[in-house]
Parts: sequence; C-alpha cells; structure tokens
Amino acid sequence: MIPAAILRHPGRLPVITLLALHTVIVAYPLFWMVSNSLKTTQEIYAASWSLPTRWVFENYAEAWVRGISGYFMNSVIVTGSTIALTLAISALAAFGMVRAEASGIGRAANVVFLACIAGMLVAPQVALVPLYKMMQTLGLHNSHLALILPYTAYRLPITILLVRAVFLAVPRDLDDCANIDGCNSFQVLWHVYLPMSRSILLTCAVLTAYYAWNEFLFAIIFIDSDRLKTIPAGLMNFRDALMTDWGVLVAGLVIAAAPIILLFIVAQRYFLSGFATGAVKG
Repeated sequence: MIPAAILRHPGRLPVITLLALHTVIVAYPLFWMVSNSLKTTQEIYAASWSLPTRWVFENYAEAWVRGISGYFMNSVIVTGSTIALTLAISALAAFGMVRAEASGIGRAANVVFLACIAGMLVAPQVALVPLYKMMQTLGLHNSHLALILPYTAYRLPITILLVRAVFLAVPRDLDDCANIDGCNSFQVLWHVYLPMSRSILLTCAVLTAYYAWNEFLFAIIFIDSDRLKTIPAGLMNFRDALMTDWGVLVAGLVIAAAPIILLFIVAQRYFLSGFATGAVKG
C-alpha cells in the first residue's frame, strides 16, 4: 500500500526510493555481520547469507575473554581522554578568540585562528616520522599518551572552527550582564557560552570519538605492547589468533563497531542540529 504522503506529493517518490535503496546498502552489511556473529564457523561457511539456525550468543562472551576486552578498554580510555582534552582546549581557545575580537584586537585573533585552521592542512602521514621521534624523545612511546596527544592535536582545528562559530553567535549582552553580576572570564565561559553551545559540543564529541576510536596508523606505530593496543590495532592480532573461528571473530568486530554506532544513534538529533548551528556564522 502506497503511503498517503507519497500520493499527495508524487514528486517525492524518486527521492524516497533512492533513500530506501541507500538504507538497504548501508544496513545490510551490518545485518550480515550481526547475523554471522551468532553462528558457528561451520554454519557461516554453509549459509552465510541466512539467519542463524541456532543463536550462538557464546561467541560474544568468548570474544570478550579472548582479548577484545583489553582492546576495548584501551580504546575507551584513549577516546574518552581525547574527547575531554579536545573539547576543553577548543572551548578555551575559541572563547579567547571571541573575547579578543570584542576587545578590539580582532586582527591578532584572526591570525591565531588561521594558524589553528592551518593544522587541517597537515596530513598524519606527513608528520608521522617527526611525531615518532618526538614520542621517543619525550618517553611517551608505547603509552596511552602517545595516542591521546596526537589525536587531540589533529582534532583541534576543526573543533575550534565549529565552536568558535557558535561562540560568535552568542549575544554580547549576555556577556556584559555576566560581567556586571561579577563573573570572571572562566565563569562567563562556564555559565553563558558552554550551556548555549551544547549541540555543537556534542557534535564535536561525536566526531572526535569516531576519529579516535577508528584511527589505525598511529595506533600500530606508536604502540608496541599488545596490552596497550586499541581496537583497530588489536583486531589484527585478534584476527590472526582466530582465523579458524569466524563466529567469534565476527562477534569481536560487532563489539568493536557497536559503541560508535550507538553513540551516533543516541546523539543524532544533536549532531545534525550542531552542524546547522556551526554553519550560521564563522
């Protein structure tokens, strides 16, 4: 039965059809992965495109015990620290630039802003050797900080860009009222700017989480110990150890992918509104 909305607006049918097709193309591989994570290896080889005849939930418990738990917790630590550090530095930097422009030194603030944005021009591959030597010199190689600091540095430009755009849209009257009430600069930031920027901050948090959780290049070069590896690098060892047990291996892949998928689903409304807000002024 054709929905009434399509009958009233038949011109929408091609768009809806295209979106439905895109949804199937994106969702089916995820469905295939979840379905096969609940099968035995023999059933995967026999019927990988069908639903499980017996739901083997034990695959998830075995994947967790066989090593995914350690990689998962390392990724949580690295990703959470990267998000916190990136948002804190970005908010302080954006607030300082906005305050500088309001104080009549906008040219200097723009120079600093352009210097920050220039960081987006530096590809990770280009800076890999200098960063590797720097980590060794500072004694940070093979530690969580070896990932947290580069991840933060590479997420700061785009985060500062988005947060600054929203801070510029905060009415100056609110800033003045807070100053009259006796608030210092940090209190103005905490009580005025940050509450009015929740959508863009959550958007930046999702983008940073997606980057830090899935980053692979730094994770395999800056970390040698299997005990400290994050999900992307750890899955390589997990794959090599379970080449004959595909059900457990696919279950590990589902565990690795689930947090980011759930985070985006939960934060989708704020994610989209944050992008719309960040595009208003810049």
